[in-house]
Amino acid sequence: MWYWTVKAAVLWIVLLVPQVIWWFADSDGASLPHVIVGVVWLLLAAVHMVVMPQWRYRVHRWEATDTAVYTQTGWLNQERRIAPISRVQTVDSERGPIEQLFKLANVTVTTASAAGPLKIDGLAAADADQLVTDLTTRVGRTTGDAT
Repeated sequence: MWYWTVKAAVLWIVLLVPQVIWWFADSDGASLPHVIVGVVWLLLAAVHMVVMPQWRYRVHRWEATDTAVYTQTGWLNQERRIAPISRVQTVDSERGPIEQLFKLANVTVTTASAAGPLKIDGLAAADADQLVTDLTTRVGRTTGDAT
């Protein structure tokens, strides 16, 4: 959950830059609009950084079996996706700076689906490497294209 909190904090810090520029560019200094926008910004940031990681932890799930990869994601609209192993085209692993800080990785399973790839975020780096290896092996053993 700390990983998701830090990712949210980075977003909110980036969103703070225009507000700071506005504050310094305004000749009135700390006027009422600045205070109101600042308070609203702080409240939204705090709620997002507290609620979002807990929500993701409770809702987001994934599983890889011999026959398919399953994911469940979403906030208000929750989505469950199933990709048969025979439809998997690529399996990729990615580690950005925040993932490296927490020793995590993200795995992307690409299929020919118009819905786009299945994404599994925030896995322990060793687990992500093992998942990529396992899925690659399973895909290599599969014949046909599930049509």
